[in-house]
Amino acid sequence: MPGPDIKFCRLCGSPSDRRVPHGEDRERPVCRACGYVDYVNPTNVVGTVPVWGADGDHVLLCLRAIEPRKGFWTLPAGFLEVGETLAEGAARETREEAGARIELDGLFTVLDVVHARQVHVFYRARMLDDSLDPGPETAEARIVSLDEIPWDDLAFATVRWTLERYLEDRASGRFGVHTATIPPRIESS
Repeated sequence: MPGPDIKFCRLCGSPSDRRVPHGEDRERPVCRACGYVDYVNPTNVVGTVPVWGADGDHVLLCLRAIEPRKGFWTLPAGFLEVGETLAEGAARETREEAGARIELDGLFTVLDVVHARQVHVFYRARMLDDSLDPGPETAEARIVSLDEIPWDDLAFATVRWTLERYLEDRASGRFGVHTATIPPRIESS
């Protein structure tokens, strides 16, 4: 997948061209004046699978108040910030989106979303109480039983895949770390 069309150098502002730099194997934006090579890397999305109940039989979902996928349900997640670990970012996003207090239980899914230039990382988490205070990106935060997950109204394939793994692992009594590559969504015409 080609990178974004970067036309100007972020260091000196001169025009950049797409070409294969010496010793590299793919095209990248290269400044005509100073030679700076602009490496465009995937964005990290971090989140949690916050569960409630003695045996984790409820999960926290957030109804998106923003695009993309406004009006659909998701796990609390968002972009990792510079200066924080994956775990810190996942906990922060859960606080920001749902106002939930959690304790992380470990890394759960790592998903390559190549078509979106993203990597999604979810942690398992236990909710410390059932109080919620959704932020501006969330229209509603709700704790639902596992048999009430709105499968047809989930916002993203990564959320569906992660919830499916949670149900499988919970049924087996053993939680692991799961990885996958999520294909592009096929839009119906």
